[in-house]
Amino acid sequence: MTDEQIEKAYVHWLYQAAGMGSRGFLRGLEQFGTAQIIYDTARKERLEAKVSARYQDKARRLQALAKSSEIKGILEEYERILSRGISFVTVKEASYPRKLAQIGDAPYGLYYAGRLPVDEGRSIAVIGARNCTEYGRYMAKEFGTVLAQAGVQIISGMARGIDGIGQRAALYAGGYSLGVLGCGVDVCYPRENREVYEQLLVKGGVCSEYPPGMEPRAVLFPPRNRIISGLCDGVLVIEAKGRSGTLITVDMALEQGREVYAVPGRATDALSEGCNRLIRQGAQLVMSPEELLEDLQAGLTGYMDQSVISRQPILHLSGVRDKVFKILDFQPQSMERLQEAYKKAYGDSIAVPKLCYELLQLYAEGYAGQADGKYYFKKE
Repeated sequence: MTDEQIEKAYVHWLYQAAGMGSRGFLRGLEQFGTAQIIYDTARKERLEAKVSARYQDKARRLQALAKSSEIKGILEEYERILSRGISFVTVKEASYPRKLAQIGDAPYGLYYAGRLPVDEGRSIAVIGARNCTEYGRYMAKEFGTVLAQAGVQIISGMARGIDGIGQRAALYAGGYSLGVLGCGVDVCYPRENREVYEQLLVKGGVCSEYPPGMEPRAVLFPPRNRIISGLCDGVLVIEAKGRSGTLITVDMALEQGREVYAVPGRATDALSEGCNRLIRQGAQLVMSPEELLEDLQAGLTGYMDQSVISRQPILHLSGVRDKVFKILDFQPQSMERLQEAYKKAYGDSIAVPKLCYELLQLYAEGYAGQADGKYYFKKE
């Protein structure tokens, strides 16, 4: 092992030994110079006398663990982590994400598998409700796809709902996405996003401040949200209740000086309450990915494919089918209501058999859903 790897092996040991709150603890111990010196000092039972009262309890714990920890075991454990394709980077290294390093409470170390985002690239966090509506699913897929096509890096928490849908769409579009986990990078949570997790390992990356093997716990997720926003130029919220964990990330983004964007929704929809309130409080309203890309182009620097800003919609339907798709809503509508909407939008009437045929085709192609056998709605 190189000297750099040996030092990081000791930092990894400290992360595990210090437990929760290790980022502040390690920063408080920077006076020692290296993690190896901290280990040696703790092993000699002199650490307690050299730290402030704030860290006395952790110092005593470290001293006890250092006495029982063999140097050979520390190095072998770190080598096992590396052999599994997991990397570890500290805030002192040039490869540590620059945007994240600039926040006040950046994690001292970051475990990751796959690739970390490129500093020069644009990054947007796409976050929102776990139990999202068809409208939310559609918008997450649309924004994830178009932003990725423009070269924007999509950062999220790989949670069910909006997070996972946006990341899956970005990867499917050939873009980059990073999942920030509230557990070890070798733990897939939630399990239902196993496919997204495996694709991130190949086409993007996953990262965490928690050591490999750490199982997900509720207390771990709020702190990880500061990493999601810290890695980004801005945060996009797609569906959120008035009181939502999503808004914790928004608060952290504002504290870090990040831009906040929100997709509006119906005033009567509970999952749009959070977004609508954010807009009222000053968040930037965006109704399409193109609007967000234009704002990024005007206010930020870095790579972005400008040709995507004026792109056409993702779907390539034609003729009457395209017209029928455009009048569909995310709320189920009857045939009569769709006939009325068609005439209002295009000035022409459409016969029920023709409308029924086009709706069934859209249903078969996955663009429309059906409720109670006679109501139709738009799908993602």
